[in-house]
Amino acid sequence: MTEAASPAHVLVVANETVGGEKLFQALEQRAARGPIRCTVICPQNRPRRGYVLYDEHARSAARIRLELTLERLRKLGIPAEGELMDPDPYMAVKDALREYGADEIIISTLPYPRSGWLRRDLVGRIRAYAQIPVEHVIVDLNEEPTRHALVVANQTVGGERLIETLKRLASESPHRFTVICPQDGAGDTAVEDAEGRLDHTLRRLERAGLDVTGYVTHPDPFTSIMNAVEHDPPNEIIISTLPSYKSRWLRGDLIGRVRAGTGLPVEHVVSDPAVAEEPAAAAAVGGGAQ
Repeated sequence: MTEAASPAHVLVVANETVGGEKLFQALEQRAARGPIRCTVICPQNRPRRGYVLYDEHARSAARIRLELTLERLRKLGIPAEGELMDPDPYMAVKDALREYGADEIIISTLPYPRSGWLRRDLVGRIRAYAQIPVEHVIVDLNEEPTRHALVVANQTVGGERLIETLKRLASESPHRFTVICPQDGAGDTAVEDAEGRLDHTLRRLERAGLDVTGYVTHPDPFTSIMNAVEHDPPNEIIISTLPSYKSRWLRGDLIGRVRAGTGLPVEHVVSDPAVAEEPAAAAAVGGGAQ
């Protein structure tokens, strides 16, 4: 009796495009030609705009994207594991080949000229170094069938108006949501308070059938937003704040600064967790005004 051939080992290299539909299509097509297993590596971005990078929070964003990708590959019947790697994609591939080996490589990038990897001829350099088949997949995030919305909230993260807004968006077109919750100040208590509010909201949104993930970020909302945009580019941003007379974020013109800094559509949702129609947020109020 002939033994079944071992699956081919495919090294998948992607960062911003790691969840792109065209990448999944390429992997499905490859799997249709014969069994494969995948190691997915994500070279972690450094911010281009000069904003401070808070490693723990940046790695949270990258780790979430990677884990969602691995979960989807496994649901397709493709064994998969993955790792966050050196920010330099060429060095990351060399390290991965030394550590894991591979029979072939699939590199996923943004279109030229938006892709820094293509401007540095990453695909050609890896082909010359690896001496194994290298496939290049181009993923245009603007053409993805599922829109990505970045949601920013702190005290109002559980507010009914925000949750209804997200439900509306999901009903209008396929969406995935990333909720970031800038913590109120430093210290374990501030982090725990933010995590509690966030977890409560994520559970509610998941029960409503929404595709949602989230993480706590550095206290400065503008820095947190710019880092989040850098690591997992959204199509749109929803910012939830307290009313203007209570909100530090509005007094600092956060909405205008984010619109100018990202060039993305920004929807502003006003919630007040102190009033009766906001029971979810009222149960978790804490910290300074957002």
